Amino acid sequence: MSNQHLAGPIGIFDSGYGGLTVFQEILKKLPDYDYIYLGDNARVPYGTRSFETVYEYTKECVFKLFDLGCNLVILACNTASAKALRTIQQHDLPEGKKVLGVIRPTSEVVDQFTKTKQVGILATQGTVNSESYLIEINKFHPDIQVFQHACPFWVPLVENNELDSEGAHYFIQQDIQQLLQDAPQIDSILLACTHYPLLLPIIRKYVPEHINIISQGALVADSLEDYLKRHPEVEEICSKGKQLKFFTTDDPMDFNEKAEIFFGKRINSKHLKVQP
Repeated sequence: MSNQHLAGPIGIFDSGYGGLTVFQEILKKLPDYDYIYLGDNARVPYGTRSFETVYEYTKECVFKLFDLGCNLVILACNTASAKALRTIQQHDLPEGKKVLGVIRPTSEVVDQFTKTKQVGILATQGTVNSESYLIEINKFHPDIQVFQHACPFWVPLVENNELDSEGAHYFIQQDIQQLLQDAPQIDSILLACTHYPLLLPIIRKYVPEHINIISQGALVADSLEDYLKRHPEVEEICSKGKQLKFFTTDDPMDFNEKAEIFFGKRINSKHLKVQP
């Protein structure tokens, strides 16, 4: 039997820590599977890098997860989903391997949260520039108007554990005011970066009560559950042993310390070299 058809763990990839917020929700929803999480912390951030660079980095990490036995990999990173997913799906996938992202699952259900048909997107510069949310939401819901706003300071705030600092309050208030000024009719805001849920307590302070705030984790978990039901041939090659492994391309001790903020519990990661 060839390696690609042996059952293996589900791979979860992110440029750093943010994907752990998505992984946490996937684990709640689908606890029986084996998982390998890989954070490319040595090369973070992805949000400000070119399409070509993000594609190359993402491809290297996805193929490393394939090497580790994964048949299905989730890009739990908006920037990687925006800048690399489609090219990898169209040109690079070996037979029997699948890669999914976080943008489509969120875009498919966004209509459930809006009555005014006007939705705000808060994301990194890279995700905003890619216009992936505009394209995907327009594909599923042409009647919904999308207003994007880039928040370049939010990821560093989270990564430096400044979750309740003066700086966090200042930048979050500024960015939300700017979005609401540009789009006063929105009734839903999508947090289109996996770091942003950690800033939710502050975000809620500056977003009017009538506006829904949508986090991606649970939506991606629901979508993955549905995907595995609809694709039994993929579900069969995902192993079920409740084993979790964590890898980082940077320092494991540093990763373990910060990962706890995102994942909600202690983890033990190992270093993994992905560059050829």
